[in-house]
Amino acid sequence: MISRYADLTREELAEVVRELLLIGQLIDRAGMAWCISAFGREEMLRIAIVEWAAASPIYTRRMQAALGYAPAVPGQGDVPTIFKGLQLDIGAPPQFMDFRYTVHDARHGEFHLDHCGALMDVEPMGEEYVRGMCHDIEDPTFDATAIATHPRAQVRPVHRPPRTPADRTPHCRWTVVIDDAHPEAVAIPELAVNERSRAAGLELAPIDPADDGAADYAGPLVSDLDLAAFSRSALARIADEVCLQMALLDRGFTLALEPRASSPEQLLDIRRKQLVGLAGIAGARLARGLDLPPDTKGALRLLALHPMLNPAAYVSVEAGTDALVVRPGAADEDGAWVSLIGPEWFVPLQAAVQALDPHLDVEVTPEGAGPGWRVEVVRRPEPAPEASEVAVVRFSTGADFAFEPRRSLPITPV
Repeated sequence: MISRYADLTREELAEVVRELLLIGQLIDRAGMAWCISAFGREEMLRIAIVEWAAASPIYTRRMQAALGYAPAVPGQGDVPTIFKGLQLDIGAPPQFMDFRYTVHDARHGEFHLDHCGALMDVEPMGEEYVRGMCHDIEDPTFDATAIATHPRAQVRPVHRPPRTPADRTPHCRWTVVIDDAHPEAVAIPELAVNERSRAAGLELAPIDPADDGAADYAGPLVSDLDLAAFSRSALARIADEVCLQMALLDRGFTLALEPRASSPEQLLDIRRKQLVGLAGIAGARLARGLDLPPDTKGALRLLALHPMLNPAAYVSVEAGTDALVVRPGAADEDGAWVSLIGPEWFVPLQAAVQALDPHLDVEVTPEGAGPGWRVEVVRRPEPAPEASEVAVVRFSTGADFAFEPRRSLPITPV
């Protein structure tokens, strides 16, 4: 199925991919506050570990295959391959998580963060939260991401927060070593569950090698990945893959919540709050990045490009001139975000369009006699207040983070 991002220009696609990578990072900001409220800080940490470790190995391998830098022998990749994956990972969005890479040889490298947006978000919360993120969560989840490339890869800190002195830079430094003497990593049980999802094995449209621009990332590792150098076809595929990263991460989040929730109602409540918060911030960032007009047409375009309704092969959406029609598809089988939405509850759609203009609203009705629902955008005389769930995510510096131009330089072993 053709990507809904395919009719954007190459320049627009490069912007959208940057935005989607950062939006994916904000999934945690949208969900974890509610986990702390419901289960406490310690359980929130455990939820985050499962969430990422059950998703990142799957989507890392997907991106390797999509962009032609997968190891020739599965599970026998090198350090540059690990670093390429991080550059296209919602866990490490460019610039907001400003990874700087050094390659010593195929099996030895390191990275440091000149800026860590996630750290900027949690430092005001105190040292306990900083240790939770930079120690408890990152130790297992960095390794989970690395083992997607090689099961004996280890990511270990040289230094990391809490920062001493308080303004220390770089924010952290880590080594990445592949050694046959390392014990082989063991995946968490939830990974196998997520691997059986429709998202994990979803087939997306292939990249057209004849399209102008780079069709893959098979060449050298570069310092700052120049997304604009990719072809339109490649960027549309990357955008779809990043939306699947979000879907897989949300599924990991749900797998972590299920045994902890006291009831199906509590599980649904937390998932809904997460989705509303993300929907509003994602709507704001995409609207700004694409300079969408603040009218009903612009709002329909925003919804058609929003990650909660993408990729097209996963979420079945018919985009018309005056409405969207959403029908059951693979995403509903996975219990993905779209499965939470319908005529009975459509707050995320409202949050998304009201990020474009608070006077906008949606009307959601059943579509005919069969399954599916129709979304129309309308204008109200009075502006709607921002949803409290969106305000929670706006606490993150990622809500208003601005990208800057960067030069893309090859990284050679030193």
